[in-house]
Order: sequence, then structure tokens, then C-alpha cells
Amino acid sequence: MQTLSPGDFRALMESGATIVDVRMPEELELARLPGAVAIPLPQLASRLGELDPEAPVGLLCHHGVRSELAARLLERNGFKSVAHLEGGIDAWSQAIDPSVPRY
Repeated sequence: MQTLSPGDFRALMESGATIVDVRMPEELELARLPGAVAIPLPQLASRLGELDPEAPVGLLCHHGVRSELAARLLERNGFKSVAHLEGGIDAWSQAIDPSVPRY
């Protein structure tokens, strides 16, 4: 698993990796990244079949804790290329896109 800075996570997104947002639906209403697949962390284990274990996957949450847990779950289940956004969408808002609301 890689822990990526917001700039490196943007490069991962631009490379065509699958981006998975593991926050809860009420958090997604506050702020979200376009194109991210929403799979709340409590549902991730039961929804692994929706993701390609051979393709790069980037995970994000609010501050980076849940996305790290999610990345470890994917690795334990055979996913080959997994990364998470250090600092979460909050860091993204500060470093990359201030139009993404902070909460």
C-alpha cells in the first residue's frame, strides 16, 4: 500500500485508477471528488467484487484513517496496486482544490 500526498493522488486519478471514497453518504453530500466510486467502509468487504483486483485503486476518506484501513483490507484480499490519500479529502481541499468544502 502506498500513502500518497494530494499531488501524487491527483496523478493517480489522472492515470485512470479507480478512486474509491469510503466515507458515509452524509459526508459525500458535503464534499466529493468527481468520478470517485462511493463504497462506505462498512460495506467494502461485501462489495469487493465491484472492484478489479488487477487495476490500480486509490482510496480516500475525510482525514485518511478509514482509507488506510480500506487499503489494508484490499491488500489482504489480493489487490495488487493500492494507495490511499494522506490527510483525506480535507488535505485535498487545502492543497489541490479549495472549491471542495472542508467540514
